[in-house]
Amino acid sequence: MTTQLYTNARIFTSDTRRWAGAMIVQDQRILYVGDPDTAERLAPDAETIDLHNRLVVPGFVDGHAHVIGTGEALGQVSLWGAGSVEEIQRRIKEWDTGHPDAPRVLATGWLHGAIPGGVPDARMLDAVVQDKPAYAFAYDFHSAWVNSAALAELGITDETANPLGGTIRRDAAGHATGYLDENAFYHLVLPFLDSVAGEDQHSTSIAAVQQAYRETGVTTACDMGFNETDLATFEHAEKEGTLTSRLIAYWRVDNTGSLQDNLAQVQRAARLAVEHSSPYLRVVGIKVIIDGTIDGCTAVLGQPYADGSNPEPIWGLADLRPVVAAADAAGLKVAMHAIGDEAVRIAIDAVEHAVSVNGPRERRHRIEHLELVDKADVERLASLGITASMQPVHADPAISENWCAKLDDYRVERGFPWPWITGAGARLAFGTDSPTSPHAPLPNMYVATTRASALEPGSADTNVREFALPLVDSIEHATKDPAWACGAEHELGRLEAGLFADFVVLDTDIFTAEPGALLDARVLRTVVGGTTVYDAEATARA
Repeated sequence: MTTQLYTNARIFTSDTRRWAGAMIVQDQRILYVGDPDTAERLAPDAETIDLHNRLVVPGFVDGHAHVIGTGEALGQVSLWGAGSVEEIQRRIKEWDTGHPDAPRVLATGWLHGAIPGGVPDARMLDAVVQDKPAYAFAYDFHSAWVNSAALAELGITDETANPLGGTIRRDAAGHATGYLDENAFYHLVLPFLDSVAGEDQHSTSIAAVQQAYRETGVTTACDMGFNETDLATFEHAEKEGTLTSRLIAYWRVDNTGSLQDNLAQVQRAARLAVEHSSPYLRVVGIKVIIDGTIDGCTAVLGQPYADGSNPEPIWGLADLRPVVAAADAAGLKVAMHAIGDEAVRIAIDAVEHAVSVNGPRERRHRIEHLELVDKADVERLASLGITASMQPVHADPAISENWCAKLDDYRVERGFPWPWITGAGARLAFGTDSPTSPHAPLPNMYVATTRASALEPGSADTNVREFALPLVDSIEHATKDPAWACGAEHELGRLEAGLFADFVVLDTDIFTAEPGALLDARVLRTVVGGTTVYDAEATARA
């Protein structure tokens, strides 16, 4: 049995007693959090670790992430900050020139606002990459822009039908243009790329994201869209003992148009929840995608977009209700992607139906994103106990111009209304939705507390400043609240006796410093289950 006493620290617990001065860790769990004198009496023979008056916070629980995708994105061409087609082309061509033996080019992070009209086509990529397939994923990870070689590799022709809930964009003559959104992206592009990636590439992606999480203090990630490839990769990593952060997974359920097939996916998730409940890999629920994004005009709204359009939902209420009811009856947690206000209403209606048919039981269902929501619907979701899972970095002013232009009315002023959620008494869980946004938690907290840009820190722009939250609350929304939403509040998310010793030591006291310190603060130490998995000073010496 190993006992360690962490002392000379300012410890933020995310618990009822928010502050402490010392912590005892025994093996994987916390024995005591409180005052130093009591700690020394409880563990007189413990190994003492002096933290030199540093700030300690609970390990961050990313409430919404795509973990394998985050690792993959770290090895792709970054298009973040590329403000024009020309800059996108330059970056892709530069990478391709430097990697002549790569079988294809993969890029990520382009903004719709960087493309004239917001809709790219294959010719723009053909201009810089002709001899191999090129794939560029939009920053929101709801669409792909590909070149002609990629269209050929995917087997997409003029006769290829649109999948349910997705679109292969075509020109006036009916030819595929190289832009695939929603389920055309998810069903045609991603499965193919998974099939050619190979086990080694998936393992490389896991290693990359684990390192990134260690360095930025993410000790648990809630994966929103887990699939068979992800499962096999994580099973292998867990068996090899290479996981240094915890994974809580929501199994992706696609709308096939067949009730039988949809319910079969729920049954698969229920079996996996029984089979996978370890401290480092657990399946707790399902994830459905009701609509798309406002940037791509695929989110479902109560009133049309500025251009008069308004899409149909990927999951209509008639299809969604039996799936949510079945998952609810099986004890699964349901996560529902709903960005537009009408999609949010569909999600709430589906949960209300589950309550009516299944009766009283503990429920921890959640709606993902809620970028645009009516205040009346916030009250409804709060009364049903639905968690609002939101991502502050999506409100970053640096990526808001196109979002605002697509609405272009009063709705712009009620985007990402976090205080509405908490004011109604609903649980608010923060995440990053990486790789649609950077995975680091502290810049995410900067946007939450300032509504200013973490992507362009010098910008004076803010996004509905009155919707900012206090830092103390924001940290709790990024630690204890996502843990609760996943049903893991008795294991992680707080620094309390009996819970796993998952915590982070920072070089800056972000609670007493100016908000800008959140952009510069560094993680000095990351501890998962009582084991130091990252030590910045030791890494610097190596």
